[in-house]
Amino acid sequence: MNLQEGKEKFIQSWGALGSNWGINRTMAQIHALLLISPKALSADEIMEELQISRGNANMNIRALIDWGLVYKELKTGERKEYFIAEKDIWVVFQNIITQRKKRELEPMLKVLDEISSVEGEELDAEEFQKIIREIKLFSNKADSTLDRLVKSDSNWFVGTFMKMIR
Repeated sequence: MNLQEGKEKFIQSWGALGSNWGINRTMAQIHALLLISPKALSADEIMEELQISRGNANMNIRALIDWGLVYKELKTGERKEYFIAEKDIWVVFQNIITQRKKRELEPMLKVLDEISSVEGEELDAEEFQKIIREIKLFSNKADSTLDRLVKSDSNWFVGTFMKMIR
């Protein structure tokens, strides 16, 4: 496999993985392209490489910037904007966790707080309250674990992970 084939395979695979992160395939493909690019790329270069529209490129680049996965880079004498990916994979991992937590887990915790005060003495209400308490307990533990993970450094994570799998 030559370099170009390897790049294409990586971009396609990262795009498929992106849907598991909660982002669309094109956004993940742009991230992959910028991740493996040795230099910052303009929106035009991204569009050409991935065969996507300007609107699609711009919308997804802005989203990647919001996620903290891509940065804008200004070049002296250039009017175009250039973009480069965060290259530290640990920072990428932390940013993805932070964004997913903010978009998925925190709204769910808010809903659980709101519905945990449902009243009633009948069997249905008791069962509802019990399940909500269990989900809330698990969700709060997941939330605090993710907080610790985001605040930790990669050496701590790798060491802890290795201890868990032994």
